[in-house]
Amino acid sequence: MIEIKNLTKTFKGADGSFEALKNVSLTVNDGDIYGIIGMSGAGKSTLVRCINMLERPTEGKVLIDGVDMGALSEKELRSVRRNVTMIFQGFNLLMQRTCLGNIMFPLELAGVKRAEAKKRALELLDTVGLPDKAEAYPAQLSGGQQQRIAIARALATDPKVLLCDEATSALDPKTTHSILELIRDINRKLGITVIIITHQMSVVEEICNHVAILDNGTVVEEGDVATVFSTPKSKAAKRLVFPDGNDGLVYTPKEDEHILRVVFHGSEAASAPLITQMALDISITPNILSASTRTIGGKVFGNMLLGIPGGEESLRRAVDYLERVDDVITEEVTSDVK
Repeated sequence: MIEIKNLTKTFKGADGSFEALKNVSLTVNDGDIYGIIGMSGAGKSTLVRCINMLERPTEGKVLIDGVDMGALSEKELRSVRRNVTMIFQGFNLLMQRTCLGNIMFPLELAGVKRAEAKKRALELLDTVGLPDKAEAYPAQLSGGQQQRIAIARALATDPKVLLCDEATSALDPKTTHSILELIRDINRKLGITVIIITHQMSVVEEICNHVAILDNGTVVEEGDVATVFSTPKSKAAKRLVFPDGNDGLVYTPKEDEHILRVVFHGSEAASAPLITQMALDISITPNILSASTRTIGGKVFGNMLLGIPGGEESLRRAVDYLERVDDVITEEVTSDVK
C-alpha cells in the first residue's frame, strides 16, 4: 500500500518560491491501477517523483508498505527503488546498448550474475512481445517498441510498484492502446501496483480503477473512475469531463417544461436508444439539451440533460420509466441549467 500524507513540495528560485504540491493526501491499494490526472502544471510529475524520492518533499510523508521513504538513507533508497520502478514519456533507454543490454542493466547494478541477468532479460522480452529484438538497438525500434523495452527494463528487478509518468503521451492512439493493454496484462498477471500520471482522460478511462484529479498542486477530487467521470463535482474535473463546456450550459425552461438530469452510472442499457424508446413506449419526446456519455470497461457512464414537456405528470412518468433501467439515476434541475 502507498500512503501519501499531507505532502507539500516547494521549489525555490531567483523569483521566490513556488508551491508545486499543497497538502496532498492519497492512498493507493496493492494491485490497483491508480490514475493521477490534471492539466499541464498541475503538479502530477512532481507528485510521482516524490513517491520514489527523486524529489524530496518539503513537508509530509510517503509510506510504502508502512516504510517512510523520506526517512531512508540514499543507500536504502537505492534498494527500495528496485521495488518501485518507473517508465517515462521519453523512454530513457541507453542508446549505445542493445535491447537485451538495456533490460540487463538494472540487474547488473544490483549485482546479479550476467548469465542469470541475461536469462531474466530474455524472459522479459517475451513478456513484452519483442522476443526477436534482443540484439536490436533502441534507434532501430518504433516508439511503441521502445516503450515496451522500457517496461521490460522496469520489470527486471521484480518490482511491486510501477510508476508511469506520461508514458504514452508521445505515442499515437493505436500504439497507446497496445501499451495500456500490456500494462493491464502485467498488472493482472503479476499483481503489480500501477500509478499512471497523465493529462489524457482516455488513458484513465481505459485502464484505471481509481483516479485523483490534481489542480494547481491540490487534489480536488478522487474516487473510482466511474463515479468521478460520470458525476464530476469539482471545476477541474468538469473541465476534463466536459471539454466542450456542456456543464456550463444555460437554459431557461419553456412553459410547462421540466429539466431532468439523467446520470448513467454503469448502465448496460444506455448504449441502446433509451430516449427514443421512451418516446415510443410512453409517448414523451424530450428535448435533449446536452449529452456527455462514455464507455468505460464495457459500461456506459455520463449524463444527459433533458427538457421534459407536459408538466408535472409527464415528468413523473419520465422519471418512473428511466429509473426502471439499472444504474440510471435522475434528478430534476429546479432552476436555469448552469
